Amino acid sequence: MIRTVGVSFVEHGRIYYFAALDFDLSLGDKVVVETEKGLQYGIVMTSIREVEEKDLGLLLKNVIRLANQEDHNKHRKNLKDAEKALLDARRFAEKLNLPMRILDAQFTFDRNQLLFNFVADGRIDFRELAKKLAQVYHTRIELRQIGVRDKAKEIGGLGPCGRFLCCNTFLTDFNSVSINMAKNQYIALNPTKINGVCGRLLCCLKYEDELYTELKKEFPAIGAYYDTPSGRGRVVEVNVFQRKITVEMKDHTRVLVELEKTDGSLT
Repeated sequence: MIRTVGVSFVEHGRIYYFAALDFDLSLGDKVVVETEKGLQYGIVMTSIREVEEKDLGLLLKNVIRLANQEDHNKHRKNLKDAEKALLDARRFAEKLNLPMRILDAQFTFDRNQLLFNFVADGRIDFRELAKKLAQVYHTRIELRQIGVRDKAKEIGGLGPCGRFLCCNTFLTDFNSVSINMAKNQYIALNPTKINGVCGRLLCCLKYEDELYTELKKEFPAIGAYYDTPSGRGRVVEVNVFQRKITVEMKDHTRVLVELEKTDGSLT
């Protein structure tokens, strides 16, 4: 068994897993970990879990140590220097007339790399920009173009529900969302209803999809014919939570039918 722990490098960022070795770690602990890009400073986001080595699928890097005061000071300096690097990068990009928006900058803990995320409508030749930044900061420069969902996660905002964006508050990774999820939940396929501020399908369509799929097994599909006390008609509406269906008769009148509850029903 291998003791594993989830660590994030930025607030609300993706969680990466590391071998915890013999460290006694708790949620919120600051740690220094080994990554492919070098040492990184992160926050423990999960409790320690013991996992069979055969179930991991990949070799985990290690937690190097609990962060000490010197590590905290170095991390704060990196954050401060990254703010300056972001302003410099934006200034250089403007002078070079590059049609891009640089969203953030981040040093690796050991300062072996300086990473910038940016958005742009098309491909950008940023070689000259990277060269200028390398001359100033004397480290490896990486510029990464991200998508609109990543942009929403970085910037934040309010969703159509009136709450702060899920991706900017608690989602650590993007779920796979499909148009079939909206259909499955009987949501009108209107872009203003099913798209988020990023212009892509709402992440929250994923939340209740499994529940709808399970509950709908007890209901006839929309468009199917159904026998009612008033005769046979076609199902035009389903409410899985109230356990009601609306059936349209041949004369275009509609009949509301309440289905009997089954054992284990959630309603």
